Amino acid sequence: MGQDPTFWADIPAGHDNPLNFAVTSRDRTVIEMVTDAVQNDRAMLAYQAIVPAGAPNKPAFYEGLIRVMDSTGRIIPACDFITEIETTETGRLIDCIALEQGLKAMHDYPDLRLAINMSARSVGYARWMRILRDGLRADPTAGERLILEITESSAIVVPELVISFMTEMQSEGVSFALDDFGSGYTSFRYLKQFYFDILKIDGQFIRGVARDPDNQVLAGALMSVAEQFDMVCVAESVETAEDAAFLQGIGMDCLQGYFFGAPTVRPPWDTDAGESATA
Repeated sequence: MGQDPTFWADIPAGHDNPLNFAVTSRDRTVIEMVTDAVQNDRAMLAYQAIVPAGAPNKPAFYEGLIRVMDSTGRIIPACDFITEIETTETGRLIDCIALEQGLKAMHDYPDLRLAINMSARSVGYARWMRILRDGLRADPTAGERLILEITESSAIVVPELVISFMTEMQSEGVSFALDDFGSGYTSFRYLKQFYFDILKIDGQFIRGVARDPDNQVLAGALMSVAEQFDMVCVAESVETAEDAAFLQGIGMDCLQGYFFGAPTVRPPWDTDAGESATA
């Protein structure tokens, strides 16, 4: 027999609800896994190219995507843990590691232009800010080669703080990218104030765009927003030649996705790194 449909309705909300308990337990397990990886030096960047739509053979810049290795040796992408750790101390430490490793890569490879993800919450985190300021002071070219990526959902948590931070850092040459645009709730009022340099269209509007009339309209509309605010527009999650050709045809500035290469923990610009390991 099937379960009584009133079963869940009769269970009070909160920790007594088995579903809530399962979700809370999973979140706790994820946080513990990431914390263990951070404490045991098992966090690293995976690099993925962002290419000009009209010249895909030479990357415009790379994105450094944070990864952690669990106790079994599996490399775990940020999408599997970032939501759970976003508001925690572990989230701030992950941002510190990403920035520190990104700045080191830029120092080691002076021609490298690199985008690093961050949470708006890290702007108020002393250790993260110290890493950023020290990195900019140590390398006079770092500012003009560094791109900080902030998701729209993160940016609107503390908009005034983010706007002030962006203004300060842009004066030192740092660029800012609005990540996953279209997936959250950014107010256009804030968009006018933030002055992002790059707008990255969320992959849900890009996958299959060559054959999806709805995505074609939405991608075009989001491109128009980027153009209006004088931002470079990047299409995320480009996975097929057909989609890449369509996006180039409508004037997209840059493309990012598995069609041009999976993220790799071995820097693709390092000829001594050997064969790439995707992550």
